[in-house]
Amino acid sequence: MTPPEKAAQRSRHLLPLVTIALIGCLGGCEYASKDASLPSASSPITEARTDPPLPESRDNRTVHPLPESGDIDAGTYLVPVAGYKEPFEITVPGGWFALDGRSLGKDDPDHPAEGAVYLTLSRAYYVAMDACTWRGALADSGPSAKAFVDAMAAQSSTASTPPAKVMVGNYSGFEFDHSIEDNVDITACNGGQLCIHSEDTQRCSSGYVNQNQHETYRVVDLNGARAVAAVGHIDGSINPELMREARAVFDSIVFQSDK
Repeated sequence: MTPPEKAAQRSRHLLPLVTIALIGCLGGCEYASKDASLPSASSPITEARTDPPLPESRDNRTVHPLPESGDIDAGTYLVPVAGYKEPFEITVPGGWFALDGRSLGKDDPDHPAEGAVYLTLSRAYYVAMDACTWRGALADSGPSAKAFVDAMAAQSSTASTPPAKVMVGNYSGFEFDHSIEDNVDITACNGGQLCIHSEDTQRCSSGYVNQNQHETYRVVDLNGARAVAAVGHIDGSINPELMREARAVFDSIVFQSDK
């Protein structure tokens, strides 16, 4: 299979997971009004930055923008944050691929699905009030990090852990886990999926298609620009080492000062 064919196949398989229009969701957003499991923070205030498995020093290096799609080399990449002057940096080891310039994924050789672990970058303007019956029920999530956390906690058909306060560099935010309620039949949901949040009211931008899909969210306030990042795995059978690697990539995010 040629690289373009492989990229196209990944897009067909993974768009329902990572943007449903699937690292980064990592994502930055400036609010604008429009019509085993992965570890999470457990202390009241946690420094979210950790040392990732970097293949190179941060000194005397050139940092390139994250490619729109396809396999990417190990290294550090820049990702823009809407409404914020400076892009953030994310560092990945080998074997990862990019989708839509805002999402990352990696396969598990022992699992049939592509994108066994992933990170997403999404704007998340709207959160589904009920993730199962989401059509016509995508509500404005408000401008702040706290508003997004509250909307996700109130969402029916899913469950959130209590948010932990975190610091990402000089910026404050929240971290929480999000997953599907045990009694939800995904096949009975609108479109055969759960919609978690979206960038508009007409379609689902980020959702779950597997019962044991699990995500950890980190929502950061960048001087009024809300950054929403998520790391997830599609089910609990994924290699734990791969899940830990995904978490290390998630923790590698660095938001530069815009001053």
